[in-house]
Amino acid sequence: MKRHLWLGAALFLCCGFLLVISARAAEAKIKSAPAKSSSKTPGHAAAEAISTITGVAISPLLGASVVGAWQSFKADEKERANLPWFAQPWFWLSGFALVGGVFVKDSLGAAAPTALKKPLDVAEAVENKISGLVAAGAVIPMMATFFTSASPDGASLATGMAVIDGATVGNTLLLPFALLAYAAVWIVGHAINMLILLSPFSTVDAALKAFRTFLLGTVAITSFANPWIGALWALIIIVVCYFLAGWAFRLTVCGSTFIWDYLTFGKSRFTPDAKENKMFLARETNKVPSRTYGRLARNEQGELIFTYRPWLVLAAKSLALPKANYAVGRGLFHNDIIRVDGEERTAVFTLPPRYNSHEEELAKIYGWGEVVDIGLLGGLKAFFGAIRELCGFGAKTSAG
Repeated sequence: MKRHLWLGAALFLCCGFLLVISARAAEAKIKSAPAKSSSKTPGHAAAEAISTITGVAISPLLGASVVGAWQSFKADEKERANLPWFAQPWFWLSGFALVGGVFVKDSLGAAAPTALKKPLDVAEAVENKISGLVAAGAVIPMMATFFTSASPDGASLATGMAVIDGATVGNTLLLPFALLAYAAVWIVGHAINMLILLSPFSTVDAALKAFRTFLLGTVAITSFANPWIGALWALIIIVVCYFLAGWAFRLTVCGSTFIWDYLTFGKSRFTPDAKENKMFLARETNKVPSRTYGRLARNEQGELIFTYRPWLVLAAKSLALPKANYAVGRGLFHNDIIRVDGEERTAVFTLPPRYNSHEEELAKIYGWGEVVDIGLLGGLKAFFGAIRELCGFGAKTSAG
């Protein structure tokens, strides 16, 4: 925890240092630039870039559409043809139409039946993934303008081989940090879509959407009122999202897996493996966080070993489960691996929907007894327990 605090503080200080340096550069430019120059100062450009990147990360399609429309309207007639593609009317008009459709869907959410609303929520989650990736690869690199040329014709550094624009070099060096900040905010914003998919209550869905819209509004309003205040508020959001990124990433992986299994009818094309099977940890165990994705297998001694990779790509780690009475629990929408202690049933692993209708086969692979029907009451209890785990209020268990 202390390591994360130091990293977060370092990130905040680095971003603040960037603003200070930009402000100093702005002051120097103002003193040396001709009075007729109306170009933005480096500090002003950096402040706007930080706010813009944060706003687009919260809602990629809406943010990119707003930025594109703004650039299109403020550009001269002759300049509009040379604007980037996201500033062309065909893109931002289509973006506003899609956002409007989502707004209508959310407005009717309380009245619309769940069977109709949830597929639309799935479509929105998929759209958020696509627009987020498109924005990261094409829009953010064009928006990440932290430095502008110090002279109208572009300040450059002459070398023996070429002439290098100092502003271009600075923006290129800072682009990876801009993408990291964008990724941290986007993954947390996208987690809201996953929570909406998990929630069976329309009022909860509306509250989550309202919170995200409110947050996006505060970024836009503060940036419009004062670029420096807007940049400071955006930096606070970035740092908070940094601490939530791991939780949001695990939730996104879990939610994406569930979406894929439901959309592609995963249970009809899936067969459990005879040695190891992929699943999610249902609760924090021995400091391994809930929703961690990995494989469950038995070693040569017959112990249950859960092998996982942090962030899916780092070095593999293992978690040994204690000896207990385990069973496959058949739920309403998905199954769990549970630990049975008398009348008490505790979810240990969450199984993706592909395991539905394969309960007996899975129990046979791991040498467990009969499948336990969780039922409606048990399913609701497991659901609310999962929500508490997602929010960090669930009980933690020890594998020892």
